[in-house]
Amino acid sequence: MANQQPCVLAVMAHPDDIEILCAGTLCRLRDLGWRVALATMTHGDCGSADLGPAEISAIRTAEAEASAARLGASYHCLDQLDLFVLFNEPTLKATVELLRQVRPDVLVTHSPQDYMLDHEQTSVLVRDAACGAPIKNVFTGAADPAAPLDHIPTLYYADPIEGLDALGNRITPGFYVDISATIDRKEQLLACHASQRDWLLKHHGIDEYLRSMRHWCEVRGAEVGVAYAEAFRQHLGHAYPADNVIGEALGALRP
Repeated sequence: MANQQPCVLAVMAHPDDIEILCAGTLCRLRDLGWRVALATMTHGDCGSADLGPAEISAIRTAEAEASAARLGASYHCLDQLDLFVLFNEPTLKATVELLRQVRPDVLVTHSPQDYMLDHEQTSVLVRDAACGAPIKNVFTGAADPAAPLDHIPTLYYADPIEGLDALGNRITPGFYVDISATIDRKEQLLACHASQRDWLLKHHGIDEYLRSMRHWCEVRGAEVGVAYAEAFRQHLGHAYPADNVIGEALGALRP
């Protein structure tokens, strides 16, 4: 890797997506001395049944920052709007600039197939930004632009919610990471997003915010014989790194 201290950047659509999908793995990497950065496309402006966009955005940003601080990570937001995360030139340029500023060796983002388009569009944006960030002639228009990356980062997709695509088909993981030792910390990070318990209760009828996260990690863990696990797939298309860096660092598990 280019950096003496490896860096992993998790880019998801909304505050709390990272904690739900991959925070146990991020905790393990942080314990190994990795630099960890978290980023969301939005501030979560639609995430309330009672508060207006500006008020809930401020609350959710503070919750995301608190979670990142607890993890020992930096937090970044690309200032997009909920339900309007779009693959377009301005958002792609902002994503490229994020990668150039953070300079990750490893990227984690949403599954290309998921239950909502904000997640899927984020996945495509991160995939394309990973390819474009090292290209010298890609200009982001930032006021103080960072230099292009030295190489395409290694790219991973986290589980979609409940391991299903939009049509309810099961997504088969490429490998699993044992997070039994970090499940309690993962839960503590997710608990920082207190506003979402109320939102999900009112919008989805779900009142088991932390329990449902822990249950899904238990389901994935049972598939590979451990108490709790998170599942991933690696992007292995042409020009993207093929070494399984996370798997090598943490011990990839397979059924």
